Amino acid sequence: MDFTAIKNAAGSYEADMVKFLRDLIRLPGESCGEKETAARVLEEMKKVGFDEAALDKMGNVIGYMGKGKTLIGYDAHIDTVGVGNKANWEFDPYEGFENETTIGGRGGSDQLGGIVSAVYGAKIMKDLGLLNDKYRVIVTGTVQEEDCDGLCWEYIIKESKITPEFVVLTEPTDGGIYRGQRGRMEIRVDVKGVSCHGSAPERGDNAIYKMADILQDVRALNENDDSAPVKGLVKMLSEKYNPEWKEAQFLGRGTITASQIFFTSPSRCAVADSCAVSLDRRMTAGETWESCLEEIRQLPAVQKYKSDVTVSMYEYDSPSYTGLVYPIECYFPTWVIPEDHKATKALEKTYKAMYGDKRVGPAETLQMRQSRPLTDKWTFSTNGVTIMGRNKIPCIGFGPGAEAQAHAPNEKTWKLDLVNCAAVYAALPNIYTEGNA
Repeated sequence: MDFTAIKNAAGSYEADMVKFLRDLIRLPGESCGEKETAARVLEEMKKVGFDEAALDKMGNVIGYMGKGKTLIGYDAHIDTVGVGNKANWEFDPYEGFENETTIGGRGGSDQLGGIVSAVYGAKIMKDLGLLNDKYRVIVTGTVQEEDCDGLCWEYIIKESKITPEFVVLTEPTDGGIYRGQRGRMEIRVDVKGVSCHGSAPERGDNAIYKMADILQDVRALNENDDSAPVKGLVKMLSEKYNPEWKEAQFLGRGTITASQIFFTSPSRCAVADSCAVSLDRRMTAGETWESCLEEIRQLPAVQKYKSDVTVSMYEYDSPSYTGLVYPIECYFPTWVIPEDHKATKALEKTYKAMYGDKRVGPAETLQMRQSRPLTDKWTFSTNGVTIMGRNKIPCIGFGPGAEAQAHAPNEKTWKLDLVNCAAVYAALPNIYTEGNA
């Protein structure tokens, strides 16, 4: 394969990719509001010559290139978060900006750049005659990821019956290759109390005080080691507690924190008769939703107030921009693809053939990027929680932009990343399928 020709082709499309990305940035497309963004992605797929391109009933953009045997996926979510406090932005987050090396705007790194590189990677495959009877490519521009990561792919897999052999996740990877992430889940703890007049609190049963005890145990769960009565989450990095301890050490320990608190009370002059909290639980390898819920149920304070405490998992049921409702539990499983998996090795081989064995990128990023291993993992969550976490379809990550830019004011990405990723995407399927019947 002529890697130089592929890189040159990707470079020749830089201006087209930049225009496409800036068009997408100008379209506010928060979760459940991606209609215009999806239409623009569909337009670009048709413009560059995808063999098939359409919207599904949820509003995901689905495009195909080629007619071969093995289906290889490239996924990019096309929704973004909001802009937050506009006073923190040095430029208009939707108009953005462009200079010689950089593009600014909400969604530049997280992760509109990913769909841009994936669309043009597929175009390069077609332009250079790389498509053959061994593979077919599917490029997905998926919705609602920021609200409920993986929901889109649960629908694609279960309802549209689409099952790629593996999927490249195009979330930002700072020039590296990522083979996993911690999972997460959204837990709710409800505590019952009995109200009374605040002048005689002993007549009631204060739910806030009960919750205060429980939250101390939650804090201990996050902070303790394995020698304390409440054994901390760090225990899962040990072979003693976790058969998957090696992958847990690679991904990092799980964490838990209280993220929201609610209460009911007849007035400010009364004892609270209920209290609830939301817990953000990040899970490492070897942890499941059942184990995480049971861990909360076994906390000393929860056991103390057992009959008055309910521990549950949230459910997501917001309609997509098309109006489709596809309920799912707020459980986003940990996933990690083995370092010797065929997809991992194929992506590493493709990357190294083009760029060597270190991360590359714009000058301002090189010191940080090259201080990290080429193959690593995400800190945040991706659609891989469903593709691989729930459905066991292997995922591997490589995408333009930087993790630290995600959800931040003054978000930006780099033109060089768009080009490099498109080139790798174009070459990967042939490397993966070489030698296949």
